[in-house]
Amino acid sequence: MTKNNPIGLFDSGIGGTSIWKEIHLLLPSEDTIYLADSYNAPYGLKSKEEIIALSFKNTEFLLNNNCKIIVVACNTATTNAIKELRAKYKVPFIGIEPAIKPAANLSKTETIGILATKGTLNSELFHEKLLNYPNIKFVEQIGHGLVQLIESGDINSTEMSVLLESYLKPMIVQNIDYLVLGCSHYPYLVPQIKKILPEHIKIIDSGEAVAKQTFNILNKFDFLNSNNQISNSIFYTNTNPTVLKSILGDNENVFYNDF
Repeated sequence: MTKNNPIGLFDSGIGGTSIWKEIHLLLPSEDTIYLADSYNAPYGLKSKEEIIALSFKNTEFLLNNNCKIIVVACNTATTNAIKELRAKYKVPFIGIEPAIKPAANLSKTETIGILATKGTLNSELFHEKLLNYPNIKFVEQIGHGLVQLIESGDINSTEMSVLLESYLKPMIVQNIDYLVLGCSHYPYLVPQIKKILPEHIKIIDSGEAVAKQTFNILNKFDFLNSNNQISNSIFYTNTNPTVLKSILGDNENVFYNDF
């Protein structure tokens, strides 16, 4: 393993590109390989055993491509499989979890909305995190159907607007002042969400924090790229790459791969 090896990222589809963008912004000289397991999306509806198996498969692909560190750019995979991944593989792993801590620390109403997948909200790790904030009321909402619409390119559809209104309006009534986006797909919905939420409700996700943690771990292991050349980013998907390309601005390095 060398400093110039790529950073690997995987998600249950295109959503983790929101994490990739933050990492690329902070670490522009690092090569990256991104794996979009869109064929199996959404992970949030699968059993813990299925999520672990898929996470192992994705990790093997990235290790076979010589990745020096792996970012699990998926809340559901992190909350259900990160312990198993760290136990099985020697490579450092960066997980992604709903940004509960900053929201809890900043909330004035002590009421926080969390929009996430079923797999994340039902996970043991997620509930362990909530126990750290006994004075905070958490209004949890499963984002049924949101990932599927994003994966099919229907971000700005009427159906998306109707779903988001049905999920967010009950949170508004309960006086939330922060909305935590607990799925890496959901940052792509921020323009839609802002149309529904009052201005005083702040939206928070994990992207920037994950990028900073990636830098910290690379620095700790002396894995930061020492090459100042322009970095190379490659994206793989196991479904039609059209939507992934559009999310990335028609990036030329998007490839179909039946991993």
